[in-house]
Amino acid sequence: MDFDIFVTSLLDDNESCDLEYKSAAGGFPGSFWDTYSSFANTQGGTIVLGVKERRGQFTFDGLADDKIRKYIKEFWSCVNNKNHVSANIMKEDDVEVAEYGGNKIILFNVPRATRTQRPVYRTTNPYNGTFKRNDEGDYKCTEQEVRRMFADADDSSPRDCRILKGFTMADIDRDSLRQYRNIFASVSPVHPWLALDDIDLLRKLGGYRTDRITGEEGLTLAAMLMFGKYDSITDNGCAPNFFLDYRNVPADNSVERWADRIYPDGTWEANLFQFYWRVLPKLTAALPKPFKMESSLRIDDTPSHVAVREALVNALVHSDYSEDGGVVIEQRKNMITFSNPGNMLISISQYYGGGESVCRNKSLQKMFMLIGTAEKAGSGVDKILAGWKEENWKKPYVTEKQRPDRVILLLPMESLLPAQNVRELARMFGEKAVHMNYNKLSTLSTCYTEGMVTNARLKDLLPLHSADITKMLRELSLDGFLVSYGTGRGTKYRINQKVDTSDDEKVESLGQKVESSDVKVDTSDDEKVESSGQKVESSGQKVESSDEETNITDNTRLQPRSKKLELLIIESAQEFITVEEIANKVGRRAWYLRNKVLPRMIAEGKMERLYQSSTHPKQKYKAKQIKTT
Repeated sequence: MDFDIFVTSLLDDNESCDLEYKSAAGGFPGSFWDTYSSFANTQGGTIVLGVKERRGQFTFDGLADDKIRKYIKEFWSCVNNKNHVSANIMKEDDVEVAEYGGNKIILFNVPRATRTQRPVYRTTNPYNGTFKRNDEGDYKCTEQEVRRMFADADDSSPRDCRILKGFTMADIDRDSLRQYRNIFASVSPVHPWLALDDIDLLRKLGGYRTDRITGEEGLTLAAMLMFGKYDSITDNGCAPNFFLDYRNVPADNSVERWADRIYPDGTWEANLFQFYWRVLPKLTAALPKPFKMESSLRIDDTPSHVAVREALVNALVHSDYSEDGGVVIEQRKNMITFSNPGNMLISISQYYGGGESVCRNKSLQKMFMLIGTAEKAGSGVDKILAGWKEENWKKPYVTEKQRPDRVILLLPMESLLPAQNVRELARMFGEKAVHMNYNKLSTLSTCYTEGMVTNARLKDLLPLHSADITKMLRELSLDGFLVSYGTGRGTKYRINQKVDTSDDEKVESLGQKVESSDVKVDTSDDEKVESSGQKVESSGQKVESSDEETNITDNTRLQPRSKKLELLIIESAQEFITVEEIANKVGRRAWYLRNKVLPRMIAEGKMERLYQSSTHPKQKYKAKQIKTT
């Protein structure tokens, strides 16, 4: 990759979750170490020293060579001083001097700290000097967040090995344990552990333990999570935040929110074992089942089935059950989403690389492994990626959220280059669209399917560096295939085709009417910074955010559907949320709600904005009416 392109791409970007500009005009900035800590404790990032960014405008400090040498020396002196910062996670080649337009800058490429290095904090007080990174920039961690990082760093004491005081076998659901034995026996019929009584079997599984130092013994957190009674699991002495939720979201969720749902409703013992066996058949029912023969036996367990099984187990065994929020599985027509509480113990790049054997709850992993439902080594990611590649579906996408901490894995059940997309692109742009290189055609196809693309989204789909993706997107824009919105890394690109939203039930997007029930799930933070309420440009023209229902001749027919949509919006927005979150809940396109529906509801006093400016980049909306029951 050309280094000049890399530097140019940095200076074309606003500050984001992995990029920060610092002026050094008044000396080495003290706030540098806040960002160093935050990058180290999240997914890493680049600090650009010697330039100030404000609203997309850059002011260079004009660093002289002697100042650069001084600042680099000061950096290494401080980063190696444990009274200044807890850990040096940088190598010599992580610090680079670059030049842009005759101005010299210093790039500090801060990696993500390893699990055992976190938390990385300023001074000697972790509870007052630990920072993390989100869309808002650097924020100071709470004492609880710091304690969770320390707990994750202690590999000798996994979370689920904690002995629970006062819990007995009366808190275990005997049916769950018996069913586990039966499955274990079918997988390993002559396994010696099958002859053990319940407590000794649990001891082998990591569900019952004796502390060699204190002599204390009893059931562990793993035993309760896997086999416990729900009321016992949610006891304050165990895991009071424990919650499991499977949702099958229908194509048209204006009629009903869930086509099917599994959650602790009192009709079953909601432990991990029971949840797994209830949810797995529902997740795999929608997968392709080609007829395969192996040694005269029909084989239905395809790579995609294995992938879904691994993803489900991963969500359960990697969860931080001390964190707020539970495990949430959402199944849609074209995507399965796995969301679990906690942070990733490895970086996203390590996740995609596979082979990393790091687990937060090792006993739970062992319990699933022994009944043939979990990968024996690593995180199972290899099988997830392989299963999706076998079906020629888009690459699985993982992201990390903060406050509350969550890991979200999306498995899109869509082809990256479906024939229908290629035909439609050819219809829109002519044969030149299908004779371009694979990366560009894949970009257009993804944009056609998902409604938009960003640099971050393409980075997970294509084998290209972020700077090369930026260059490719600009070329597609200059050639008239895409139009862009926003600035910097928050820039989104759409197909250069005028949008028609005259029908409340359909949207004219990308040259084809897409049913609103096919609304896609946003897959990155970058897709959630679009200025709410702004007018959307397409093909150089503006789509007016008029609240009039134009081009509709039968207002009597439209009105009930509009009223139903408004009621859904009011119900979903009882607190301030983004338009994208509203769109996901009500099954409509975000830009349609932003430009057609929400302005009308605001004018009628049914909704309110968090910020007065309709184009505020962090705009959120809230219902002014209380939902009715």
